[in-house]
Amino acid sequence: MYNRLKIILFALLFPLVMVAQDSTKTKSGKTSVSKKAKEVEQTLSKSNPEATADKYVELANELDKKGDYAKAEDYLKRALPIYQKQKNKDKIASTTRSIAQMQEKQNKVKEAIVSYQSASEEAVDVGYSRVNSNDASRLQNKSPKVQAEYLDSNIKILENNGKLDDAAEAYKQKAVVDLKSENKEMAIENYEKAIAVSKDKPEEVLKLKSEISKVYASENNLDKAIEITKNTISEAEKIGSVSQQIEQQQTLADLYFKNENQDDAIVLLEETYNLALKNGRTFDAKKAMLALSDYYREKGNQAKAIELYDQFLNDFDRMIQADSSLVDAKIFQVTEEKIKQLEKERALKDELITKKNKFNYVLIGSVILMLILLGLIAKALFSIKKKNKKIALQSLRREMNPHFIFNSLNSVNQFIAQNNELEANKYLTSYSNLMRNMMETSNKDFISLANELEQIKKYLDLEHLRFQDKFKYEIKVDEKLDTDAILVPNMLIQPHLENAIWHGLRYRETKGKLKVTFTEENQLIKVSIEDNGIGVEKNKELKTQNQKVHESRGLNNVEERINLLNDLYHQQISYTISSGSDGNGTLVTLYFSKTTKVV
Repeated sequence: MYNRLKIILFALLFPLVMVAQDSTKTKSGKTSVSKKAKEVEQTLSKSNPEATADKYVELANELDKKGDYAKAEDYLKRALPIYQKQKNKDKIASTTRSIAQMQEKQNKVKEAIVSYQSASEEAVDVGYSRVNSNDASRLQNKSPKVQAEYLDSNIKILENNGKLDDAAEAYKQKAVVDLKSENKEMAIENYEKAIAVSKDKPEEVLKLKSEISKVYASENNLDKAIEITKNTISEAEKIGSVSQQIEQQQTLADLYFKNENQDDAIVLLEETYNLALKNGRTFDAKKAMLALSDYYREKGNQAKAIELYDQFLNDFDRMIQADSSLVDAKIFQVTEEKIKQLEKERALKDELITKKNKFNYVLIGSVILMLILLGLIAKALFSIKKKNKKIALQSLRREMNPHFIFNSLNSVNQFIAQNNELEANKYLTSYSNLMRNMMETSNKDFISLANELEQIKKYLDLEHLRFQDKFKYEIKVDEKLDTDAILVPNMLIQPHLENAIWHGLRYRETKGKLKVTFTEENQLIKVSIEDNGIGVEKNKELKTQNQKVHESRGLNNVEERINLLNDLYHQQISYTISSGSDGNGTLVTLYFSKTTKVV
């Protein structure tokens, strides 16, 4: 009958609690868990990844204090990828270690080992890496003695590095190992050491003292356990920790029952119920009421047990109105839903950004590829165009060679006709030397000035053999010109020398003069070819139609070559033809860029 009443009563109570949560939301303050959850929500809405990760960790710490290790692990795992993306090694290591600790508290040993090993690998600090490695080894080893050795090593490292929270946790773990080994004295000592390094955390100290009380109680040293618990209650009152005061009073009541001190236990439970009622702690009040009702039921006082239930129901509305923990649970639940929604929105946004970035990368890559292809095509076309121009230049240059060869053969023929074998032989020797030199440079667009001067001299010597009585020549080169370094266009001067001799000087009745001068003017090489032949105008009168066509083609050849050289090699080549300085003869002036290297 009593058990059925108990079940029905609490089946009715639980929905009322849920309704009360909604109705009291605005009247209750937020606890640390819901507050931290709200902060997570705010950072998510501001799209601040690092701040969000930090708030995830803070929320996980609060959940750890509440004993909700699964949720704490979940939020730590949400923070970890953000730190990994930012490559924050310190936070990656500390968060991974926290995940391992939550997994260990849930007895997920294999997962905890992997997490500790990962934290060890990520840690920048050698000592911190060793601590995590020790914890992984500790979980892999079942021997309490070996586990204690790993914990001792960790404690030393952590205390030296000032990580007192982790050191306190290591002392607690060592106390648990001692209890497994039935070494309760050492367990108490390690709890006391944990208290010493946790002195700045009063609530943690109270929990550690409660653990010491449990050790004494397990040894049946109830008086010592009661003494410690009483002190703990007094300290809880001093720091204003209602939750610890209620918890320790319930523990003390259990100790009183074990010590056959039922009257003190009942009084203490009633005080605990009233304290919970006053501070709106519904579940603590329920726990105290159940302990009392169980006691009365065991004593056969069913009426008193039912009276306690009635009292609880009468106080229920008042407790619900004042119970912030119930409201906090609902607020946290609602906030968690918002967090999940914001995370989904962020994930969707990140996915869209990733897709957009991929599209942009593909587009940019395609544009770059197209530009490269266009560049290669343009380069190929430019190269082909340049090669065509070079071929055209060589073709034009080679046009001059047959003409020169035919003139030379005519000269040889003339010497043979005159039975002047000695002169013919001498002419052929000079001709062969000149041709050899010209053939060696026939594939070059530019040759050194020294080489060009040598060719000019050989050519003029050759022509002088034929027209000894018609002209003499003079070549003058400015001493400032470095003839070996300066480059000039190949076979561009020779046609003008040929014109001066064949169309000017050879028609003179007396011996004429041909003067070739090389100087520098305005950073250009100036070549002056001056003769005192019959002159341009008179020469035109004497020419046949065939000669006019030939000379026109020769000048066109020179002009085309100059245009190609200027285009291909960015030169400043030009020439002018005018009457001589005394009004007779012809003056040809050529200008070349002062070039020492052709690209």
